[in-house]
Amino acid sequence: MAIGGVCVVPRASEASMTDPLADMITRIRNAYAVGKPEVRLPFSRLKAQVADILVREGYLEHSQAQGRLPKRILVFRLKYISGNPAAEDMRMISRPSRRIYRNAKGVRPTRYGFGITILSTSQGLMTDREAKKANVGGEVLCEIW
Repeated sequence: MAIGGVCVVPRASEASMTDPLADMITRIRNAYAVGKPEVRLPFSRLKAQVADILVREGYLEHSQAQGRLPKRILVFRLKYISGNPAAEDMRMISRPSRRIYRNAKGVRPTRYGFGITILSTSQGLMTDREAKKANVGGEVLCEIW
């Protein structure tokens, strides 16, 4: 954007983002690809809840919010097993331009049960197994395996 004839490019942290969850998944995937020990990104409650699920399911070692608002950040410690990433791949399913919803009967195991699907339900974020057990459906956010 031009201000007084000077082109000013906003920093990555200042730029508006259409899909912050997709950005988080991409940052984690890229960090695993180059062997980084941790990932830092701007804090949001949605990202913190997804990180808690990934820690609980064994795809991340640790997640922690640091700092105070408005510059609060989320720090993830990535998990490696024998030098290999704990998560082989991560994919966004719903996008801002195309939302994907599943009812309770439509929730299926990911990669024959070797991965997880994270859903946003009326009872909060949960994995596909938890949603099936609670008999609820919702928006399919992402798959991790």
